[in-house]
Amino acid sequence: MAQTYLLFELGSDEETVQQARHKLESWKQAFRLDKKLQYKIEREQSETPGTAEAKPEPKAEKPKAAKTKSKPKSKSKGDEPESESENRGPVKLFVRLYFSGHEKLSEQRWLDRIPSEEPFKSASPKIVRESEPGFAEILKQFDTLE
Repeated sequence: MAQTYLLFELGSDEETVQQARHKLESWKQAFRLDKKLQYKIEREQSETPGTAEAKPEPKAEKPKAAKTKSKPKSKSKGDEPESESENRGPVKLFVRLYFSGHEKLSEQRWLDRIPSEEPFKSASPKIVRESEPGFAEILKQFDTLE
């Protein structure tokens, strides 16, 4: 079975990332592509420690705000997404197409369709096939992601 990877750099916009994830999930269900279309999301490592630091702080602030007034509580909720968006780095989406040899036409159709759809169009798509030199590196990255 041939593996092909599509790489997308979605930037730091969480809405675009969720839109892409939702579109891939809907395709998997609608076309029964459970094992044939898989994806993983990689967030920059510089973002991970910042997010870990940002999450406990609002939790600590929420009980204090709840004891004083309800207005500061709503403000702390409003501040939380801003602090998270500041700490978010670029997001990479790895999509693996895993079709057997007799499904070459289906694989080609998905290779043409996915990069042409809206959330993926502006994400600078890159296609890496098994025969290309950077494939082993992409395979390792995909396997290490959750």
